[in-house]
Amino acid sequence: MSEILNTPFIHKHIALGAKMAPFAGYNMPISYTGINDEHAAVRNKAGVFDVSHMGEFVLKGENALDLIQRVTSNDASVLENGKAQYSCFPNETGGIVDDLLVYCVEKNKVYMLVVNASNIEKDWNWVSKHNTKGVEMHNISAKTALLAVQGPNATKIVQTMTSMDVLNIPYYSFVKGTLLDIDNVLISATGYTGAGGVEIYFEDINDNANKIWDALFVAGAAYGLQPIGLGARDTLRLEMGFCLYGNDIDDTTSPLEAGLGWITKFTKDFTNAAALKEQKENGVSKKLVGFEMIDRGIPRHYYIIKDAHGNEIGSVTSGTQAPSLGKAIGMGYVASEHAKVGTEIFIDIRNTLVKAMVVKFPFK
Repeated sequence: MSEILNTPFIHKHIALGAKMAPFAGYNMPISYTGINDEHAAVRNKAGVFDVSHMGEFVLKGENALDLIQRVTSNDASVLENGKAQYSCFPNETGGIVDDLLVYCVEKNKVYMLVVNASNIEKDWNWVSKHNTKGVEMHNISAKTALLAVQGPNATKIVQTMTSMDVLNIPYYSFVKGTLLDIDNVLISATGYTGAGGVEIYFEDINDNANKIWDALFVAGAAYGLQPIGLGARDTLRLEMGFCLYGNDIDDTTSPLEAGLGWITKFTKDFTNAAALKEQKENGVSKKLVGFEMIDRGIPRHYYIIKDAHGNEIGSVTSGTQAPSLGKAIGMGYVASEHAKVGTEIFIDIRNTLVKAMVVKFPFK
């Protein structure tokens, strides 16, 4: 069993009485005051998430973009300085190695890839394996701290701490500069909650982590800022219909099955592009759908999805009682003929078929 790691904010979480648990190899806060309360704080005011467990790779050199183009499904050549995009690493068998963010720091020369915490080593090895043209690669995950400040008041809070124009960062864009008196801070707007806000990347040296955390809560006191755990992060992303790696997408699910055709660009060659293009042309046999419960019951990961006759047609990948919506919702893969919005499906909950209906993302 490998050692459980701590983020730079571990002492803050413990002092605040957070409920802690191992997640992706890190000791992480699951909740502080309760998932529903924290969820509401982000939707209505502001919340700060410690997401320092995420992985960051910097790729440099004249072949950096070429490498990214070959290993990712989206077209990174369209990125200008200060822009980011959502993408994935397709594997050789039709599935997904990981989903990630690609940041263009200096077009054609310097990029940052942000990957999921549980896949840092796997992703590093995957990109390294394809680095046949001497791209300079740096795994800066261990020395990079990351806070996500999310919610309608988030940018107002962070703006008080910097001269960078945080209030007007377009979605999937970023700025770099000084925050407080800390240099080389990257602030992006790629939020995973649907509530707006920014992410703050900075180097975990000196007392930077404490300094930024403390300043955020001083500035955020007037705006209702609360610390938020991974529990609410999951309910927030699920209400938006955002995929979670390991639940809704994995090594066996193709981007097209997962509804990620929009980040799969066949204008370039990338890993397994030919097979995925064939899948696009011929259609997929299963699709990831969102559904809301009609009858009472909460869908859980791995519950079987059936049709009205009790035939198995798929399985649930994520599910919860949605705090903002006051109803139970879920995501799951179903046979394509059952994927149309409005289709009645049934979740097998303890041998009882509980009625649900396929709906559009985001959930409403």
